[in-house]
Amino acid sequence: MIMTRPDDHPSFPEEKIGVLLANLGTPDATDYWSMRRYLSEFLSDQRVIDYPKWKWQPLLQLIILSKRPFTSGEAYRSIWNNELNESPMMTISRAQKEAIAAEMQVRYGDKVVVDLCMRYGNPSTKERVKALIEQGCRKILFFPLYPHYAGATSATANDQFFRVLMEEKWQPTARIVPPYFDEPTYIDALAQSVERGFAGMEEAPDMLVCSYHGVPKRYLMEGDPYHCQCQKTTRLLQERTGMDPEKICTTFQSQFGPEDWLRPYTVDHVADLARQGKKRIAVIAPAFSADCIETLEEINEEIKESFEEAGGESFTYIPCLNDDAAHISALSEVITNNLKGWIE
Repeated sequence: MIMTRPDDHPSFPEEKIGVLLANLGTPDATDYWSMRRYLSEFLSDQRVIDYPKWKWQPLLQLIILSKRPFTSGEAYRSIWNNELNESPMMTISRAQKEAIAAEMQVRYGDKVVVDLCMRYGNPSTKERVKALIEQGCRKILFFPLYPHYAGATSATANDQFFRVLMEEKWQPTARIVPPYFDEPTYIDALAQSVERGFAGMEEAPDMLVCSYHGVPKRYLMEGDPYHCQCQKTTRLLQERTGMDPEKICTTFQSQFGPEDWLRPYTVDHVADLARQGKKRIAVIAPAFSADCIETLEEINEEIKESFEEAGGESFTYIPCLNDDAAHISALSEVITNNLKGWIE
């Protein structure tokens, strides 16, 4: 007997594979309430601040969020893309998505759909997962754009992805892209950016500072591999560029709260370098896949100021890999490797 579909049977689009790129997030605007919504979501995440809610939330909602949206808004306004009315991270992330989508089109035609979400703010993970499912994606490769694994970055992005899947009646098959901090193509892209940065300087720097986003030292003691992965990236970059090991170092930025964080702190270490006679330095941020408030404002303003006030003379910030062709090629290769078995 030939079975036919009932007239009222729901229709489904042709099956495809989704690739969902994910980054940290960005406020929708720089005004107080936009900043407050964004910061509240970010700082309420217990992967980011893991203090007990009964202790943390009153402090956050009544004290921190009464003041911080003003200062954070001012910082964002100093780097805001006024033409598109969005943060640089959003502009760059969209360019990355479009470039990767074009590469996937070359490799797989219309069988792979590439989209972008943010862990905090918009476009939300929920919105973009549902959009992929509506386009027929019965398999989704979720790709947190963090080269290094950390509970406060990769893990919370994964958490949100799985929470969204919990709401689906028919869940797609899912895969998570693992950290790619030691992938040769990623290290090559980093090395090329350093070489370009050095080529644009009148003299080679006395020190290349690899500044990574910090986490509390306690996280390392509890088993988070982030610190070790950052150290390995610096070593691989040194080996790839052939730099003198004494002229490259690992530091950590963006400390928050009273705890001891991973050291040395970038803002203090660059001042120490200046006092030690290292008058020319370059700074690169290998843990960030796209330039954002932590690089464009914190590194290029606050950390630069710390270096110069201590006697430093030449400070060069080497931009993140962003949508550089070598970076897009590296990310596309990571995606291709993780699609094996789903599509050839």
